[in-house]
Amino acid sequence: METETRARLIRAGDRRALARAITLVESGRADHREQALALLDALRDPSRQALRIGLSGTPGVGKSTFIEAFGLMLTGLGLKVAVLAVDPSSSRSGGSILGDKTRMERLSRDPNAFIRPSPSQTQLGGVARRTREAVALCEAAGFDVVLIETVGVGQSETMVAEMTDIFLLLLAPAGGDELQGVKRGIMEMADLILVNKADGELLPTARRTCADYSGALQLLRRRPQDPTGFPKALMVSAAEGSGMTEVWAEITALAGWRHETGHHDRRRAEQARHWFEEEVRQGLLARLSADPAIRARMQALGDQVAQGMSPSTAAAQVLALLARGSG
Repeated sequence: METETRARLIRAGDRRALARAITLVESGRADHREQALALLDALRDPSRQALRIGLSGTPGVGKSTFIEAFGLMLTGLGLKVAVLAVDPSSSRSGGSILGDKTRMERLSRDPNAFIRPSPSQTQLGGVARRTREAVALCEAAGFDVVLIETVGVGQSETMVAEMTDIFLLLLAPAGGDELQGVKRGIMEMADLILVNKADGELLPTARRTCADYSGALQLLRRRPQDPTGFPKALMVSAAEGSGMTEVWAEITALAGWRHETGHHDRRRAEQARHWFEEEVRQGLLARLSADPAIRARMQALGDQVAQGMSPSTAAAQVLALLARGSG
């Protein structure tokens, strides 16, 4: 299919064309990569921007249940919602579960929603390397909100923060010991901390947990891209669907403030620069792997490092080979 035909179908909101385009940008084949870049260039339109929301949380906290309840609330408001759910890949086989459509059955049937599970492909932070390009495709297709569900919780979640406008951290009701276990880094990245399962017998615990996190957030230094009162902690119940309207109100208030103050545009520019540099790094690594001579030299140096050679010295020799090759 020609680039212009693909682009026209995607702009018209053709779901099949969008799904195929995402498959194209995720492909590792060189010819597919050329086609993907041409398509992304053809679709580039600064006027088509979605609100990009990242969501992370510990396994079992109810991320998929929250996304379904939140997504249905948004489509009920007349918004078009895309969900890019990044599943964990096996570091050995590369396989992944890809079960999010099953877990979000009601949302997957909504005509104003699009769910795309993608394997993380062992990428740091559980975000597939091409997820940001899938976001661009969804924006071109006219989606108003793009939700990115990531794998796990930790310092590596900075990757999703580098491709979204709002970052949500979903946590379960817990005590003080669990609060100590949440890394400061992800607390500093979160715009909103959502304490899920705030219903039934867990409601009193959820109230205490929310108060604990609110107190912890007050101790963190407020960032220049935050208005007064942010970041903040809220209670939600994905199972009952409660708290969704309040979460959306806080998200739109924060996003609106950042637009008005210019922080949104500056952040998008910083993210574009970050991913340009990341693409260069990934390209250099791919070049190292593709060159038989360099690959053989790396294997030999790896053996020497295992026997006691300095890793820094070995790396310098590999980089010197790369420099001579480009000269």
